Formats: sequence, structure tokens, C-alpha cells
Amino acid sequence: MRFLLLPLLLGWSVLTHAQLLTGVWGGIRTQNAGGCFPTYSTELHIIYMQNNSFMGNVYSFDNDKYTKINFTGKYNPLTNRIVIIENAVLQYNVPDSCVPCIKTYELILSRNGQAESLQGEWHGHEMGNNHDCQPGKISLSRLGKSNFPVDVYQNDTLARMQKELKLQNRQKEVVQSIPIDTAFIKIELYDNAEIDDDTVSVFLNNTLLLYRKRLTGKPLVLDVNVFPNTDYELMMYAENLGRIPPNTSLMVITAGRKRYQLHLSSTEQKSAVVKFKYERGNK
Repeated sequence: MRFLLLPLLLGWSVLTHAQLLTGVWGGIRTQNAGGCFPTYSTELHIIYMQNNSFMGNVYSFDNDKYTKINFTGKYNPLTNRIVIIENAVLQYNVPDSCVPCIKTYELILSRNGQAESLQGEWHGHEMGNNHDCQPGKISLSRLGKSNFPVDVYQNDTLARMQKELKLQNRQKEVVQSIPIDTAFIKIELYDNAEIDDDTVSVFLNNTLLLYRKRLTGKPLVLDVNVFPNTDYELMMYAENLGRIPPNTSLMVITAGRKRYQLHLSSTEQKSAVVKFKYERGNK
């Protein structure tokens, strides 16, 4: 049994370490001679990760000059090697003589005690053409707080749906504010008491995560990655009131070893809201 348990523990260790890539990484990105700036400040936001694949946004900035570019990436837990490929420039403000660069990063994850770092090299091509950018190096460490707004992961289908939504203007009623000590939380939504066809949409920081889902005795489940020192607001918007008004639900939040059960009630005039914040070291 001892020999069977060891691979399982090693597998759990690898999985946990991989999951911990989510969050904010910040530092310096340099560029060889001939680039627009020899040194840029950089923030890497890994907002979603599953099975060693991840996605997020990268900010490069120097005073009022900046770019925001989304990316996808892969992590090899055996070698600690990371490859990040930028996809599309979302926002930018650069001098007229400069063109944003679409980059590929090759990084190594290292750990020294509690300190974690990502270091490596990058290369790329100019936005809109295949002209090579001057390559360079990058060195990042984990940050406790971002200098930029943190996006919530949303799949393409929900993003398209949200663009078409026309929500009523309703009052928000805060049910509870919860301090958490983990970057990963599980949220389960059940119908409260009698199942009467209550239907809800759920938003996290105004980002649609569930759309017109019926509440039953089987939970609607959300697995959420959260960033440290960032405020989160989960809102339950009633799409109908069911056969027995108001629209009621039981929300179960699992955060590490802690579990919270909340009874929520939403109407056509108000939406139930739960707030939470991940504070490292808050045990």
C-alpha cells in the first residue's frame, strides 16, 4: 500500500503546483538593441488553468505607454518548462514609430523557499505583419497585487451571450462578505427547499458565468480561480421567480478546508450578492 500511495502523492503534488501558476506575476522584460524600449515593466495574469494548459493576459508598460495582449500557454510539470504564445492585442498605446509585438515566451519555473520566479527568453513578430521583433529576456516573480484590473475567465459562448444581454436595473443585496485563504473556490447552487423551476443567471465581477440555468436538487457548479487582494462580487440574477416566489437558492462555497452555506433570495427588484476576497496568510 505504501508503494501505491507514493505515486498518488507525487501526482497530487504536481497537480497542486501546476494549479498555483494562476495569479499575478510581475517583473522586467528586456529587448535587444533596435527595439522601441530596452526595458519594459511586465505583468502576467494567468486567470485560468486546466490540465497544465492555461490562458490569461500580459501587460507591458513604461509610464503611459502600454500593451495588453491575451495568451495561451502550456506547462510541463516534469521539466518546469513553460511556453506562452500571445494571440491578440486587446489594447495599446505606443509611439507612432513603434508596433506592438506578438510574442512567444520560453520560461522556466523555479522555487526558492516561498519565493517563485519565471525566467527565460522571448521572440516575436510585429502586429499585422511577419516582421521579426528584436528578441529579449524576461524575469518575473509572483506578486501579491496587480497594478491592473483582473479579468474573470469566461468562455467564448458566454462572452457572445453577454453582449446580447439586456438586464433590468436591480438593487444589489449583500448577503455575506467572506475572507478566504485559498486561490481556488468551489461554488455550488441548489434550489432551496421545494424545487419550483427557479431559473438564474450568475455573474462574477459583472462577468456572466451561468446563463438562465434551472435550480434543482443537483448543484450547478462553478470552479473559480481568484487573485490575491482582489475584491470579488458574485451576483445571482433571477430570470424568473418559479412557482413559489421569490427565487431562492442554497449556495455552498468550499474554500480550502472551510465550507459556507448561504441562503439567497432574489426578486425582480433585487439581486442577491456574495462578496469574497483572498488574503494570503489569512488562516
